[in-house]
Amino acid sequence: MSKNAIVAQSGGPSPVINNSLRGVINACMERPAQFGKVYGPWHGIEGVLKEELLDLSAQDTKEIALLATTPAAGAIGTCRYKLKDTQARDFDRVIEVMKAHNVGYFFYIGGNDSMDTAHKISRMARAKGLDLIAIGVPKTIDNDVGDSEFKLIDHTPGYGSVARYWACLIQNANEENAGACTSDPVLVIQMMGRKIGFIPAAARLADPHRQLPLQIYMPESGLTLGQLADNVNDELKRSGRCIVALSEGFDVGDIGAAKDAFGHVEFGASDMTAQQVVVSYLNDKGLATRGFARGQVSGTDQRSTSAFASTVDLDEAYQVGQHAVEIACKDGNGWMSTILRTPGRKYSVRFDKAPLEQVANSERAFPKQWLSPNKIDVTDDFLRYAQPLIGTKWVKIPLEKGIQRFARFQPIFAQKKCPAYKPEAYAYNRLTA
Repeated sequence: MSKNAIVAQSGGPSPVINNSLRGVINACMERPAQFGKVYGPWHGIEGVLKEELLDLSAQDTKEIALLATTPAAGAIGTCRYKLKDTQARDFDRVIEVMKAHNVGYFFYIGGNDSMDTAHKISRMARAKGLDLIAIGVPKTIDNDVGDSEFKLIDHTPGYGSVARYWACLIQNANEENAGACTSDPVLVIQMMGRKIGFIPAAARLADPHRQLPLQIYMPESGLTLGQLADNVNDELKRSGRCIVALSEGFDVGDIGAAKDAFGHVEFGASDMTAQQVVVSYLNDKGLATRGFARGQVSGTDQRSTSAFASTVDLDEAYQVGQHAVEIACKDGNGWMSTILRTPGRKYSVRFDKAPLEQVANSERAFPKQWLSPNKIDVTDDFLRYAQPLIGTKWVKIPLEKGIQRFARFQPIFAQKKCPAYKPEAYAYNRLTA
């Protein structure tokens, strides 16, 4: 007898997250003997707790197809809700809702913290004797899920598209800086990535032959504001201008950090940005040329813009979602679908799996050997790793009256069968209150 499936999203979105969602939906619907309805909880695990289950099986197939180029998480929502071991009522509620709706499969799309949630639900299913298969589907623009040896997973869907975004934006920023350098010789551009340097490292993809006056400041560099200023002024003496690709997690001191439910700094919600501190510091200290340093902060647009999406990333995101369903059918509970690079000069991948317990709360570090000796650049080994991920073609975005056409689901929800419930963390977590 078939059982229903839940596919949900958690954490920050990406330009390709919905193609993983589409992969899961399509793979389940292709197996009617094994899967009944496919539900998408509204806003991740919070939607499970509140029994807000969007019926994805009832949606128009044309809208499901449009998920391929629909970025971010507007289709079914995401969340930053942490299921803590002490929240026994929340776990009981998850079981109650899943039993009420005959759910036998749980697919969770997200990063390392989301894999922690999937792992906890996987363990809960075993402990409570619930006939449930929990599978993780990787997603993070930070590329920090897994291990630093790249044996568990080579890269995560989302990273290739954000890397392409920055390769293109740095190119455009260079045109601005080259033209305006007589008055604005320094352009400081802040990039996402928390404490992991994969995203700022992608700036080098815009200039693989190192012809631009580009400096990259990653959290792993360990450099100080003073050293940054000295480096910038050295470049100004050489070139008359400088582009600074700055990680949001570069240590500039106290920024009045705001944190999410998982304890991660939410840089966009903090009192100030690293870019603000760096620009003020450079201008206060003085530049080696006339003019000022200017700053630019790209926010959530870098993870919610589909026009720069990598076609390679889109394809892999879809396949990793499909493979998650295959894992559920063949291998059962407690896995995350993964992407591994195959040996050889030509880029190719295979899809595999890793135990959730190994990837839950994992945090891959940027390899030290990929950071250049001067600590403001990356090596050619990184370029060889990252270049294939951004693809070579522009993605085709459906348009309607000149603007992008995204997937729009009808608000068809499963009928509620359980009493109303308020998630436990709402009482004390301002993020979810």
